Amino acid sequence: MAPVQLVLRGQRNRLLLMATAKLSILDRGLTLWIALAMGLGLLLGRFAPGLAQALAGWSIGSTSIPIAIGLIAMMIPPFARVKPRELPKVFADPKALGMSILLNWIVGPVLMFGLAWLFLSDSPELFAGLVLVGLARCIAMVVVWNQLAGGSAEAAAGLVAFNSIFQVFTYGGYAWLFLTVVAPRVGLPAQTISVSMGQVASSVALYLGLPFVLGLGIRWAIVHRQGEAVAARFNAKFGPVTLIALLFTIVVLFALQGHRILAEPFQVVRVAVPLILYFAVMFTAAWFFSRRLGMDYGRTVTQAFTSASNNFELAIAVAIGSFGLTSGAAFAATIGPLVEVPVMVALVQVALKLRARKVGV
Repeated sequence: MAPVQLVLRGQRNRLLLMATAKLSILDRGLTLWIALAMGLGLLLGRFAPGLAQALAGWSIGSTSIPIAIGLIAMMIPPFARVKPRELPKVFADPKALGMSILLNWIVGPVLMFGLAWLFLSDSPELFAGLVLVGLARCIAMVVVWNQLAGGSAEAAAGLVAFNSIFQVFTYGGYAWLFLTVVAPRVGLPAQTISVSMGQVASSVALYLGLPFVLGLGIRWAIVHRQGEAVAARFNAKFGPVTLIALLFTIVVLFALQGHRILAEPFQVVRVAVPLILYFAVMFTAAWFFSRRLGMDYGRTVTQAFTSASNNFELAIAVAIGSFGLTSGAAFAATIGPLVEVPVMVALVQVALKLRARKVGV
């Protein structure tokens, strides 16, 4: 091997060691902790059905209170890192914003519809549930994946906010278009979807608006009284709350569905395969086009995760409201986050390895 290559490899190894040394125990063992949380949730759902029933009972309408608490808690620390004065820069590049719109609102929904038709055309309800997931764009967990992969906090906040507002006005129309108009043209029955702008807006307000206001409020209070340096130290100590809340949410999610997952593994696999393909294709496409547009690593990561992630809270609520709690559509929508979590953790590792291989990316 040439001396130059040896030097570069040594430099990459030193960077990896330095980065690893700065990570907390939670960060370094993230994959293991998430796997344990998933396993614990499954065991609780299978062998402690009373707990799962209690968790299911703690809800308001279709909103699970434990899941809502976990999601809001995990999003506050990333939003506390956002510098409001940097937010306008997110929209200063029309090409980047246009690419985000194209991937999120044309490519993503069409791709999910195609994959759902390809794999689930014999089960209209599973098909509908998967389509509803594809139509619900990123809102909550994407902020966590973006932070773990070292993406831009400001870009994530800006794009998630933009997609969420866009979603309020378009989700109902998109659901009607794909499931009532387009589905019959590919041999599937037309589905009647019950979703209002108010329902979408309430989901956005709860899972985006509330943690955004709380996170920025915390940052403003610290910076206003003690300055940026203290805010940075606070964020470093506050950051683990995100991973703790994430693990809590995963345990609750898998506990709620543990019995059904173990009882219907074939159905889970049927829904999981198109979801995995969807996440992989969207992430890869966004990464490729972001690099072609000359974006740096932070913005590339943000574009990739905002394009690949979905608002499963909204999809589940609409599926339950339109098809019923025990329907195939609700089951498919619920499988969404159960598949998204391990896939996104894997994509976080992919992003970090790409950064390590290309110094200065």
